Amino acid sequence: MAEWIGRLGRVWVEGQVTEVSRRGGQPRCFFVLRDTAADMSLQVSCPRQLVDELQPPLADGARVVVWLKPDFWVGRGQLTMTAYDVRPVGVGALLARLEQLRATLAAEGLFAAERKRPLPFLPSRVGLVTGRESAAERDVVDNARRRWPAVAFAIENVAVQGPYAATEVIGAIRRLDADPSVDVIVVARGGGSVEDLLPFSDEALVRAVAACLTPVVTAIGHETDAPLVDHAADRRASTPTDAAKLVVPDVSEELQRIRQLRARMRRHLSGRIDAESHRLLALLSRPSIADPAGQLYRHAADLHAMRERSRRAALSCVGAATAEIARLAGQVAALSPKATLDRGYAVVQRSGGAVVHDPAELAAAERLDVRVAAGRFAVTVAEPA
Repeated sequence: MAEWIGRLGRVWVEGQVTEVSRRGGQPRCFFVLRDTAADMSLQVSCPRQLVDELQPPLADGARVVVWLKPDFWVGRGQLTMTAYDVRPVGVGALLARLEQLRATLAAEGLFAAERKRPLPFLPSRVGLVTGRESAAERDVVDNARRRWPAVAFAIENVAVQGPYAATEVIGAIRRLDADPSVDVIVVARGGGSVEDLLPFSDEALVRAVAACLTPVVTAIGHETDAPLVDHAADRRASTPTDAAKLVVPDVSEELQRIRQLRARMRRHLSGRIDAESHRLLALLSRPSIADPAGQLYRHAADLHAMRERSRRAALSCVGAATAEIARLAGQVAALSPKATLDRGYAVVQRSGGAVVHDPAELAAAERLDVRVAAGRFAVTVAEPA
């Protein structure tokens, strides 16, 4: 097994340095190379001179790339890594890698605006993830309680710098997210260098914040600092003090707003009442409301006048029709044969009903019908003319 591992080549490995050990008088030193994205670490040994010549000096939390080769110590049955070159990762390289990671996470939609959740207006309990006895904790708690004295906190004190910061922050966020009494989570840390704030750009931490069901507010560093966790959070605060202003309302401002709203409501109701009062006065001043009986009397008089006009018009029409009938009756009487008969004339008809116009048409002993004004009678022709 040792021979097989010995045939493996050398590789470049990037990680975070922890537990640097320089024992006096020994030509070699040891440190642990930790992977910040996974729970994995390597025990590395290297010449002491290689570590002493590094600038800046090798310290816990530093990110480095190591050219190493695996070795298996048969006597102790231990796998170790021997370093042949150690190079610190510069700020420029770190920023380039962070930008690449940011683009990858953004392409997955972890920073999308539609994923952001609104903050509760008045949280019953605020979860706070911050360093132990840190200024950031005091800023958030003091300012929040100054704004709303009744606010309650669930504080998780974790390491906010160093090789274990990302892991502890992830655990604290998950515990607070699982607590149903916590309405909003604040992750706060004071300012620092790019290397100090590096744990808050850890991919695992960013994904943990994006997966939270509880709204998350981040206040990492100063306003100019922008770790990747800020993009995944639901709201970003420029400072811990600003985070306190975001998560809880100011009781004095809310009371002032209530007073303003009450004043607006009072003015609105007063204006509405005045308008309705003027409207009622205008309605009461109308004649139909001021003197309803007078209106009825006037309408009754108008109705009586119209009935009288209707009666006169009807009588006039009847009189005109009677005169017309009399005139037409006179004309009919003048043209009627009866009038002629009344003057002494008679109508002689033959048995067939034909009127006799010429005596020569008659025969002796022919029976005729004579019609006079008073009635009819029969005659017999004695002798035709």
